[in-house]
Amino acid sequence: MQLQLSNSSGQFKFVIALLGFFTVIEIINLLTGRSLNILGNYPREVFGLRGILLGHFLHGNIAHFASNIVTLGIFSFLMFQYGVKHYFYITGFLMLCIGVSVWLFARPAMHIGASGLVYGYLGFLVLGGLIAGRIKLIVISIVVAFFYGGLIFGVLPSQGFISWESHLFGFVAGLFAAKMWAK
Repeated sequence: MQLQLSNSSGQFKFVIALLGFFTVIEIINLLTGRSLNILGNYPREVFGLRGILLGHFLHGNIAHFASNIVTLGIFSFLMFQYGVKHYFYITGFLMLCIGVSVWLFARPAMHIGASGLVYGYLGFLVLGGLIAGRIKLIVISIVVAFFYGGLIFGVLPSQGFISWESHLFGFVAGLFAAKMWAK
């Protein structure tokens, strides 16, 4: 089955498949007593390097997973409004930037979860429409800022078990990606 990503229907199906992939990983992780979380990003340790890419797919518990998955789906679909190639370039860029930044600069703890990517998309979506100057994208920027603007407080240290560093590095990388690719 080949998925056509050039239309909204294909993009929606892709996002559903992506969320399904995250869900399968979550179920496996749950059934194995969270044994996959060892693949997370542990700063400045060689074994933590694999988490630069893999850590985005893992979550600490069901609540952590649930808090990321819906917003990830919504933001992923909105990111497609910038084009299919842009979606994949920006997603790869964000995953790499967040992962490397966390590995280099975050506090020593296991950093896992898709929230860094969510914050990266947030930064991109809020700034990207303004830079692009297209009405549809400006409306997306305004709507995302209105409904999800409160997430910005997640870039501040709050609770010890939340990787605010992933949030911060994700948001900054998203802003940078918007400057690079939004036009």
